[in-house]
This record gives sequence, C-alpha cells and structure tokens, in this order.
Amino acid sequence: MKKNFFLNYKVIMGLLVIVLAAASCKKLIEIPGNPPTKITQEQQFADSTVTMMAVAGVYSYPSLGGFTFNNGFLTIATGLSADEFSTTSTNQNIADFYSYSQTDINTTVAILWADPYKGIYPVNTIMEQVGSSSKLSATFKKQIVAEMKVLRALYHFNLVNLFGGVPVITSTDYKVNAVLPRNSVDEVYAQIIKDLTEAKQDLALNYPSAGRLRPNRYTAEAFLAKVYLYRKNWQAAYDAANSVITSGVYTLPTDLNAVFLDGSKEAIWQLPAHFDSRYLRVKDTDNFIPFFNGLMPTYPLSTYLKNAFEPGDSRMIKWLGISTVGGQNYYYPYKYKNTAQVPASTVEDYMIFRFAEQYLIRAEARIHLGDIAGGIDDLNVLRTRARAAATTAIPNPLPDLSNTLSEADALKALMKERQTELFCEWGNRWFDLKRTGTADAILGAEKPGWKPGAVLYPVPLAEREKNPFLTPN
Repeated sequence: MKKNFFLNYKVIMGLLVIVLAAASCKKLIEIPGNPPTKITQEQQFADSTVTMMAVAGVYSYPSLGGFTFNNGFLTIATGLSADEFSTTSTNQNIADFYSYSQTDINTTVAILWADPYKGIYPVNTIMEQVGSSSKLSATFKKQIVAEMKVLRALYHFNLVNLFGGVPVITSTDYKVNAVLPRNSVDEVYAQIIKDLTEAKQDLALNYPSAGRLRPNRYTAEAFLAKVYLYRKNWQAAYDAANSVITSGVYTLPTDLNAVFLDGSKEAIWQLPAHFDSRYLRVKDTDNFIPFFNGLMPTYPLSTYLKNAFEPGDSRMIKWLGISTVGGQNYYYPYKYKNTAQVPASTVEDYMIFRFAEQYLIRAEARIHLGDIAGGIDDLNVLRTRARAAATTAIPNPLPDLSNTLSEADALKALMKERQTELFCEWGNRWFDLKRTGTADAILGAEKPGWKPGAVLYPVPLAEREKNPFLTPN
C-alpha cells in the first residue's frame, strides 16, 4: 500500500496542486485561467507555467501535523521541550514533550519523523523531472532546482536537530530509500551544506516572484550562516551573515508589529498565510491565541521566558499577549495577531528566516573570533530596535550592553538576546540549548522532569520495524 502511494505520488501531487496553488499559494505564482483538473506526470513538467503549479504545491505542503511549512507544529513540540511554554492540552502525546515522557510509540513523534520525508519526496520529484526536462529553459531549470535544494536542506536541518543522525534522502527511489540506514550528523550536515552552496550559486539576487515567498541567493546564504553557526565554523558563519547584512536588501522595521506582515522588509524568507474561507491567517494564531480573553491559553508562556525580558523591552509588550483568568494573567506568544475574527486586510506571512537572526549569528561568530566589541555592537542593534517602539507602557529604555564584557559574559548576553528575539520561532530556543551544551544546566534547574537523554527525540518504533537498518536513539 505504501509502495503504491509513493509510486503514484507524482500524479497525486498533480491533483493536489490545483487546489493548493489556487488558495494559499496564489501569491507565489500567477495561476492560469481554467487549469486542468487532472495532470499527468508528462503534462506537469511540460512547460514552466504548469511546472510552477507543482512548485506551488510543494511550498504549500498540507498541514498534516509535522513540521510542514505552514502549521507551526515544530514550534509547539520544541517550545514544550525547551523552556518557552507549558500546555493545558489534554492530548498526552503533545504533553509528553513538556515532561520528556515521549517514547518511540508516541504518535506525535512518529509524525515529526515521517512528515518531513513525505515533504522531501515531491521536492526530489521536481528536481529530477525539471532537471531532466528537454522542454524547459536552462535558466528556469536552474532556478527551480536551486529552490528545491533550499527546501530539502530545511527538512534535513530540522530532522537532524530533532533526532540526530537521520537517513539523507536525495532521490525518489522508494526501494532504496525504504532501507536506508541513519547517516551520521556530520554526513547530514555535509548534504545540507552541499545543497545550500549549490543553491546559492544558482539562485538570482532578486526574488523570483512577488514578495519574499521563494528563495533568492541571500536566502541560501542566510541559511548557510545558520548552518555554519551550528557547526561552530565561526569564520564561515560570520562571512555569510555579514554578506546578508551588508547587502542593502533587508532592514529592521521600527514597528515590531510590522515584522511578520506580508512584504516585511525584515523577511528573508516567508510563506503565504494559510487560506481559511474569508481569512488569511498564520497557523500560530490558532495554536497560541485564546478564542477570548478569560480563556486559558493552550500554551501559556513560561515564567522563565517572561522574566527574560528586561524592563524597557518593547518585545514583551508587542509580542506577548495576555489572557486574564480568575484574576491572574497568563501570557502567550503573540507575534502573529491576525485571527479568524480579524479581516485579512492586514495579512501576515509565515516567517522562516528574518534579518534580525543574521545580526545574532554575526554577533555570536564575532565573539568566538575574539571581536567581542563587534559582537556587542550587533546585539545593541536589536536592543535599539526593541526600545524604539517604547510607549507609556514601557517607561524605561532598554540600555545598551557594554562592549567591554568578557567573552563568557558576552556569550551569556548573546543567548539571552536570542531567547527574547527568536522565541517561539522554528525551534530556535530548543536547538540553541542543545548546540551550546547548556540544556542540562538550564532545563535541569527550570524543569524538574528534565532528563539529559531528552535532547534527542526517539526514533519511532514503527519506522524501525519497517526499516531494520534504522537504529534507536
């Protein structure tokens, strides 16, 4: 049954993209009038217009529960595992992430493993079919294949940070893929860097469609900066982030409420909001915002994260919501605000990479390279932005950090700035705690149920039963 599913996936994708492209991905491309209701594999890659419909379908991969591009579930799982929020959910499979009780039969863990591989398959399909097509122009083929390499790198990046070594999938050969063993962490990252380096060479400087919804060259470079940071290649991380920062393409909006809007000047890569009847909304609003004030949030912010904001930090006012229940205030993530009750005249897009993170990457690289003052200067750029939106609700300015800090204190300040800037975005906090080796100390002190082995999620039992070459964590 599963074999037939994969063998027919090309045709299934052809059927899906008509609906998907006409809805949430309409902004990605111009959809031709009266598109066909059925597409064969040959028709799907016969010309650039129909091929772009397949591409739009990949970008809007359906929200099935794992870390697809539009459902925010990666943020939920990792936010619970880190110290960002707790949960009032009665779904034990989700609550287990907070208490580190998930096992290899946890259905949510199973989705986190399987769902990205389902996403990788159509990416590889497009790469193979477009790359071998004799009917598409060389320039068009280069652009599409490069975009797919960025998408594939994103899937592998999140997989390796959740599970450690995972199988690297670069083809559509189901028989081969079904019995692949786990690659080492180094091997997974080598493939990620290869994909991104090749994509950077082939992508244009300009975005290929309206807005910043499909990768350009700086998207690949920004992603490389993050990957190099995680690999502790400080000079390469500095060089890549510095290239993005000095490009002149991106800016930091003074208004924090403008950061996540469609067309944001801070966006390096964002995707269209989820289409839902009359409204365009990011899934995070459904996940985090209570239906009304007085209702307990499903994911109330942790006291630890709330207390990380200093007096005068407008990110606390702009990016945290409050629901008052029984006279007590419960905070929740409020970066995305457009709910079903708000017309879609103010459209938010789902942010994958943004400009502020590049300052944090360059700052960390500078500190490790011995340029502590330069690193602190980068942190102060974000702190200046955080105080620029000060109101009467924020009476005290957020002070600049001293550029005479020791390396240890500078790195501590850096991590705190990452915590308050990137909270509840794509697992950044969880990944930071693991890559810096601070998870035991921080989570051990904050969460009584912390277990050192919890830094990696278990490889699902069902996957190991299907593939005897997979080993458990």
